[in-house]
Amino acid sequence: MPKAYGFVKVGTIHDIPSGQGRHIMAHGKPMALFNIDGNFYAINQICPHMGGPLSEGKLNGNVVTCPWHGWTFCVDTGLPDHPGGHSVSAYEVKVEGEDVLVGWLKKVG
Repeated sequence: MPKAYGFVKVGTIHDIPSGQGRHIMAHGKPMALFNIDGNFYAINQICPHMGGPLSEGKLNGNVVTCPWHGWTFCVDTGLPDHPGGHSVSAYEVKVEGEDVLVGWLKKVG
């Protein structure tokens, strides 16, 4: 398997407090990495509405709200939290020791 499809270290478990997100780059893509009670999730950083930075959005449970216009996405799947909404890509994330690693696209559904 090509190296680009493997997992890459994007930080440690101490870099992002629970309930917050951070902008990261992995596999040449801008992503938003979130920590929810020690579980880490990565989705596309860019809101499909008008390009808002999802890593700066407010988390409510597993739902992030885009800070620009209020679009909402589940950070564990990238899907909208309501019927008929747009989705964003979600990525595999794993923790090894204290390292947080991001892989490629998550298979949802």
